[in-house]
Amino acid sequence: MNKHRFLPALLVITLIGTIMELDMSVPSFPDIAEALDTSGSSVQLTITYNFFGYCLGALAYGPLSDRFGRRKVMLIGNTIMLIGALGCAVAPSIEFLLASRLVQGVGASTSVVLVFVIIGDVYRGNQLFKMFGLTNAAMSAFMTAAPALGGLINRAIGWRGNYATVFAITLASLLLMMFFLPETKGELEKVSVKKVAGDYRKLLSSKEFIAASLVPSLLFAAYMVFIAASSFLYTDTFGLSTVEFAGHLLIVVASFAVASLLASKVVTLLGGPERTVVCSIAVTVAGIALFLAFGEGAWATTGPIAVFCIGFATVYPVVFGRSMAVFPELQGAASSLTMSGRALLVTLLTGIASSLFTGDSIVTAGVMAAAVAVAASLAFLKPKPAPDGVAAEAVAETG
Repeated sequence: MNKHRFLPALLVITLIGTIMELDMSVPSFPDIAEALDTSGSSVQLTITYNFFGYCLGALAYGPLSDRFGRRKVMLIGNTIMLIGALGCAVAPSIEFLLASRLVQGVGASTSVVLVFVIIGDVYRGNQLFKMFGLTNAAMSAFMTAAPALGGLINRAIGWRGNYATVFAITLASLLLMMFFLPETKGELEKVSVKKVAGDYRKLLSSKEFIAASLVPSLLFAAYMVFIAASSFLYTDTFGLSTVEFAGHLLIVVASFAVASLLASKVVTLLGGPERTVVCSIAVTVAGIALFLAFGEGAWATTGPIAVFCIGFATVYPVVFGRSMAVFPELQGAASSLTMSGRALLVTLLTGIASSLFTGDSIVTAGVMAAAVAVAASLAFLKPKPAPDGVAAEAVAETG
């Protein structure tokens, strides 16, 4: 029996709680402030504490998994997240809630970092692209659905219900990992603080890695800038009802998810990764240019953003694979650095877009265009071939 038979489904399940815990509690903020007798600004710090823990954890789990194995670190990290989620659900005070959110963030980054490392351990060629596309589609769908689901749960059973839901999801995925997650790391490595620092220094001094890592992260951050502004644009600026807004958002998310799932087939159809980069980046730039020029209405926004999503989702597996293939022997550290940097970029760009937002789409489109412009220029910096690396094999199998 193939020991990796259930791995794709298991990896997607491990991402559910991790992705949704970030934004699921946002609709509950007014109720949390009232229940814990604190200010709104104090409640907003739950996002800051969670994000800080997320960045710290993301930097640690990759190297730790090289030393102790993927399976062991996944179980420990998700157990930390489980403890944090439980603390959030029963928090008697804002101080306890903030501490629990920090713990939850430290644990939540485990799956985001190690899922991609595990994929790099197990899959090659077109299967690798297919898995990157599948997990990318899942992350996008969970992230988009989190606030809406959080609002429904808050209305039905209250703010503690959101944290309890994350606890239940994390517990279920942890149990599944205990029974079905195989160890995918081959020979374990000796890891010291000096070695980890040296690995990060090697990655950060590599222009090829920086470029390869920034392309998918900048495109993802641009997508999240739109998601963060979408409710204000569609309901306040364009005057749509909540149901109508949900319909438009569904089209955007579906464009992203379907293109992600078909990405591996498109790479083959287009004749290989390099031609995929050229065609997909062109589609991505065209979508943003249309949004920047004509995005003054609901359909004039949804159409161009759907085009952007198709281009982004198609190129993502190729450019993300490049970042993991620059130093194949440092996949753990590379994934940690990429995911931590991505979280920082998302926070930075959504913060800039939010602070400049005046009610129309021009600021959102402008920030997205700036991110896409930088990503597009970096996407054509072709990394050196890696004889035993992921990208090289991918080209061979798909080209």
